Amino acid sequence: MNNERNETRDNSAAIGIGAMIVFIALILVAAVAAAVIIQTAEKLQQNAQSAGDDTQEQMSTKVVLLSTVIWDDTAASETLFSTFELAAGSNPVVPGDVSFTVVCDDGAGGTAFAAGNFGGAEDHEGDGQLTGAEAALPSLDPGVTYVVQMDISNCAPVANTAHILVLSVVGGGQTYEELQYGSDPDVGDVVV
Repeated sequence: MNNERNETRDNSAAIGIGAMIVFIALILVAAVAAAVIIQTAEKLQQNAQSAGDDTQEQMSTKVVLLSTVIWDDTAASETLFSTFELAAGSNPVVPGDVSFTVVCDDGAGGTAFAAGNFGGAEDHEGDGQLTGAEAALPSLDPGVTYVVQMDISNCAPVANTAHILVLSVVGGGQTYEELQYGSDPDVGDVVV
């Protein structure tokens, strides 16, 4: 009878040790799974934050073109007069950090470009004229309307054509517009 009792105790001990091993294994698996889930959640949060910041920068810091007219079409230079402002939510931008590129046909089946920056931009005084009151603006601020003259000598207005205007902000977004010239482009014609 004594032998049967010892054998029963050994079986109970074996079952208890097995249960303890299974319990410890479950805790280890849960800890590893929790670490993987936490690491994945942190990585997803970082990616989402980065994508959100990039999107905000691209969408907010860009130029909104209000209007563009042919300003001067003499043989010496072709100039467009543009009224613009920064998009809502934009950060202040140095005028020289805003550039323009006009893409057109060079007349020989190739592509020509006219490019520059908004370093000569001025506050809009409401009369459609550049006042010259500001020597150089330190920054372009959102909520303020500005004007600038763009020299497009390499892409002069041509009747019944359309040129592409790309406005780019360093570290910000881009704006694409189509300059549409009518059948007889002349000074004062609105092209955007």
